[in-house]
Amino acid sequence: MTAIALRRHRRLASQDWAEARDRSVRRWVGVAWALLFWNTLTFTTGSVLPIPSHVGKAVAQGTLPLAFLIALAVNPRVRLRPNVFLCLLGLLILDTVITCVTAPHLGTIFRTFRLAQFVATLWLLTPWWDRDDMLLVWCQLRCLLVALGSVLLGLLIAPGRALGGSAAAQGGRLAGTIWPMAPTQVAEYAAVAAGMMVMLWLARKLSGRATLVGVIFAAALLLLTHTRTALIGLVAGTLVAGLSLFTVSARVRKSFASGAAIVTIGIITVSSVVTTWLARGESAQGLTSLTGRTSFWALVLAEPRTKFEEIFGFGLSNASIKGLPIDSNWLSSYQQEGLFGVAVCVMILAWLFVAAFFQPRGIRRSLALFLTTYVLMASFTEDAFTNASTYLLHLAVAASLLVPLTRRDDPYAVQED
Repeated sequence: MTAIALRRHRRLASQDWAEARDRSVRRWVGVAWALLFWNTLTFTTGSVLPIPSHVGKAVAQGTLPLAFLIALAVNPRVRLRPNVFLCLLGLLILDTVITCVTAPHLGTIFRTFRLAQFVATLWLLTPWWDRDDMLLVWCQLRCLLVALGSVLLGLLIAPGRALGGSAAAQGGRLAGTIWPMAPTQVAEYAAVAAGMMVMLWLARKLSGRATLVGVIFAAALLLLTHTRTALIGLVAGTLVAGLSLFTVSARVRKSFASGAAIVTIGIITVSSVVTTWLARGESAQGLTSLTGRTSFWALVLAEPRTKFEEIFGFGLSNASIKGLPIDSNWLSSYQQEGLFGVAVCVMILAWLFVAAFFQPRGIRRSLALFLTTYVLMASFTEDAFTNASTYLLHLAVAASLLVPLTRRDDPYAVQED
């Protein structure tokens, strides 16, 4: 009896130790992911805090090596899980390295090293991509909500500055003021957070009350940014992801029916308000030129370049042309990484969609489809995943959801209602 009791005690102690170690690992993986997310935040003037611009940029850029070191500490044996997505990102790094070798420039070399370190950190975190608790999904959602919380805090502290104030460039659009964020950046975080919460609720992985509060909070901030791209991406991503669950969940079917009825009533009653919001006071010329973006895109296409520069680009930069932002993943990829980079970007999105197609229906597939669809829609008018950015983190989360689980049964798969 004593021997049996001793063996049982050792087994329980071993289980307790394993659970404690798993909690510690999950905590440090979350910290590394949060630092990666922080690294993607730009820092410009406009903060209500007395932080010099160069200090803010140094802090944001300094989080990347810290994230790498934490990921290395959590994965000291450097166990890497083979992954097509990260291999394709490696091709982008190879492209920029070739450009650095042929035409060395300090800024290009720094950005190339930063992208390589960013991808290397993602590689170190791959052992946790196949967890059935979707660890990276929750890490990303928490980061998005914390960033949105700072925007709300800035709105409460300095509403005039947060809503544009005297800044004509923002035109009354909500921006971050605790940590400076552009309206488009705030809209991206709000749209992705809202979409992820809706998908989790449809799959019964998030309570209705938490979803309602979170979606209302994110949607309010999204509307205050007056950003059409994020709204279109949210709608498209939700439709694609929701349709992937349509045949297996009665909740999804009921939600789609309710949503269709609400949209129909809204079009009939408040269509003029919606049209005014979408127009943002712009002229017809401004709408057709996508707020002047097409003029910048013409400059990219008209830029003289050699055959080598046409294939491999000019190297990583701040994604601008003659001091003007390009605001397009495809044009900025062509400018920085050439036709080779554009082809790699196409392969990344194509692989994610194809891999999702062969996944069983469930929350993992729907979330991956939502994130990939959102990034695809945003890539036409935003600088997306050609560099270290939150868009790249969105795609990394999507790729982690498409990795086969370590357990054969997926507890997060949606069951027939």
